[in-house]
Amino acid sequence: MTITGSEQTATRDAAIAVCGLTRRFGEIRAVHNLSLSVPQKCVYAFLGPNGAGKTTTIRMLLGLTRPDSGDIRIFGEVMSSSTRLRLLRRIGSMVEGPSVYPHLTGYENLQVMQKLISLKRSEIDRVLHITRLQSDAHRLVKTYSQGMRQRLGLALALLAKPDLLILDEPTNGLDPAGMIEMRELIRRLPDEYGVTVFLSSHLLGEVEQIATHVGIIGRGQLLFEGTLEAFQQRSGNRVAIETDNPAGAVEVLRRGGWNPMNLGDSRLTIEFPNRESVANAVAMLVSSGVKIYQIRTDQPSLENLFLDLTEESRFGSHTQEEVLHE
Repeated sequence: MTITGSEQTATRDAAIAVCGLTRRFGEIRAVHNLSLSVPQKCVYAFLGPNGAGKTTTIRMLLGLTRPDSGDIRIFGEVMSSSTRLRLLRRIGSMVEGPSVYPHLTGYENLQVMQKLISLKRSEIDRVLHITRLQSDAHRLVKTYSQGMRQRLGLALALLAKPDLLILDEPTNGLDPAGMIEMRELIRRLPDEYGVTVFLSSHLLGEVEQIATHVGIIGRGQLLFEGTLEAFQQRSGNRVAIETDNPAGAVEVLRRGGWNPMNLGDSRLTIEFPNRESVANAVAMLVSSGVKIYQIRTDQPSLENLFLDLTEESRFGSHTQEEVLHE
């Protein structure tokens, strides 16, 4: 495979660039010929059904599992036995929940790590400020809520000022208030602190509110990679129209060559090829005497789009050449 100059630049500039990554466990192919490109200073959501290969990929990114083949580049540098430790110093992680000592305070937990990696004590105050744990820093961790423990785990991951943060299910087990706190914190990290966030999650409603980019895998292979906006636009320009006469509106639109769907009550939906077609349809309805009360984009949820794509993966025959890049 020939790599173009633009692809080389993208690989060099990416926080994570994975090419041809493969990992087997006996007869089980957990990850197959996987390629990813995670831009710097973004929130990249790594999604897939259970057993799709997410955890195996994360373990390879963190050097916990060796790939059978393929390359991993972190900020343009290949991860190898000679570079692994140096590159891992640029990565913070929280995998399978935070590892904390419940009989110590939050501050003391951070102090253990601060001394272990020879940092200034001022770094503790810095991460407490980022995670908004200052007022609870001297409480025993065993009195913390699950959301506070997750934020403490994030503080530990941020202590060494990583350029890249890898999080596995960071909102798992949190109540609604804890989810909001974690969501707001993750969303701030790229812009305010220059940290690239790579996270896996099964809570697609949460992902939709924080991610800028998504990578979706199924059966160990990449199904889609691109911006969240590009993924959402895969459904086309679907518009919902509320009108006083949906049956009459359907008739008018069909005469114009469109194929609307009457949802009952006063609503109908229609998929247009472009924005100009939307304007033409509205003008046709108005000139025909149909009153329009409301018109809006009818965007399917990330969850629905994800389910459609992964169902295709389960029952279809995707190859790596058929991967969707946007």
